[in-house]
Amino acid sequence: MSPLCLTQLVATEEHKVIIVGLDNAGKTTILYQLLTNEVIHTCPTIGSNVEEIVLQKTHFLMWDIGGQEALRSTWSTHYSNTEFIILVIDSTDRDRLLTTREELYKMLAHEALRDASILIFANKQDMKDSMTIVEISQFLTLSAIKDHPWHIQGCCALTGEGLPAGLQWMQSRASAN
Repeated sequence: MSPLCLTQLVATEEHKVIIVGLDNAGKTTILYQLLTNEVIHTCPTIGSNVEEIVLQKTHFLMWDIGGQEALRSTWSTHYSNTEFIILVIDSTDRDRLLTTREELYKMLAHEALRDASILIFANKQDMKDSMTIVEISQFLTLSAIKDHPWHIQGCCALTGEGLPAGLQWMQSRASAN
């Protein structure tokens, strides 16, 4: 068999990503901003949206999962084979940051996610009175996470600012594995 045929047989590797966070954090807006470079009008996600994002030759299968309180208990049904968790945080929502921290550590304790890397998008950085990524990192005690590679990235889902840097971090982690 010629080398060309062998190259054609090599399948493109797909990396499963779950996008989670509390309702109204900007998960779906981020997904479609990454996909189309545009702001798409969204409504609360009931269930999930699934899209493929390709960065260079790295394929990410992104599962955007609804974040309403009643839906969070179903997140674990999506954990199997997940390589990346994107946790989206509304940087202006100080009142629910404790809930976000509880959900994060619940996920990290789940056996199916033991090898997952975590990208935290601190969304809505363009808003007045938004928390900095340092404040969010400290509140979530990210420095205590030793068994999962993680990265926190400030972003604005509406403009796309910060999103490419987060995707590039994921792409570098995917190619390192």
